[in-house]
Amino acid sequence: MADDVRPGSIGQGEPLKGAHLTVTSKADTESLILGAMMGIAFQAAGADVVDRTGIQGSIGAREAIRNGDADAMYEYTGTAWITYQGHSTPVPDPHKQWQAVRDADVRNGVSWLPPSRLNNTYALAMNRAGFRKYRTRTLSEVAALSRSDPGAVTLCVEGEFAGRVDGLRGMEKAYGMNVPARNVTQMDTGIIYTQVQKGSCTYGEVFTTDGRIRSMDLVVMADDRKFFPDYNAAPVINTKALTKWTAIATVLDPVTKRLDNTVAQTLNAKVDVEGEDPHQVALEWMKAEGFVK
Repeated sequence: MADDVRPGSIGQGEPLKGAHLTVTSKADTESLILGAMMGIAFQAAGADVVDRTGIQGSIGAREAIRNGDADAMYEYTGTAWITYQGHSTPVPDPHKQWQAVRDADVRNGVSWLPPSRLNNTYALAMNRAGFRKYRTRTLSEVAALSRSDPGAVTLCVEGEFAGRVDGLRGMEKAYGMNVPARNVTQMDTGIIYTQVQKGSCTYGEVFTTDGRIRSMDLVVMADDRKFFPDYNAAPVINTKALTKWTAIATVLDPVTKRLDNTVAQTLNAKVDVEGEDPHQVALEWMKAEGFVK
């Protein structure tokens, strides 16, 4: 990375001067933005930063941190708990979920810093017309509608969501939801949003920090039984790198604390809806927040 940044509210005294740090991320919009934020923060604190953001799939970026090919990334607690650490049941409390993930990863040479409020988990959403008609606000109310008026509940979901234990079938079981197979259509993620907006399906699977939720004026159903895992974004650092450069934690902490779903939706929309570059979106936000100059 070669951003012309100086310390703002973070990086004062350049505590990472002399450090050579490699930042990585997965290839989705949000991960690219978060990876850019991290690299920009390190640069402001004096580090030379290699940009390895945009690795396809979750496993590649994770392994880069674990084996030392990369030093830092933002990762999600639910992804680590279920995908990497092999659990099928989430920890209901988000802080305890993070603690469990952090403690389990010690043996892997991976250190978790405190998490953000940004929680990019699954949800069902409907368009405004559907909301005016059915008035559902929670998944329990969607389940009740599926029993009282089975034809009213049609779902657009990804193939992966349809087959995951923390996806459709688990949700149906947890909520006593009865949706016939003929009422479920599988499609790519991006198409789901447009189909829900058009009303082609009553409810669609969405991610809670996706910028299209706001831009398309979709109404998200509350997970009132806390079925879906918490996917809070947190900095994940190769333990050897963190031991050598302990200031990584203090440099990143203010940025992480500022992240929440509203921030994520706004920044994601700049990329996915307005077509802006993820790195530039991250840089402008870091400057607007006063983190860097």
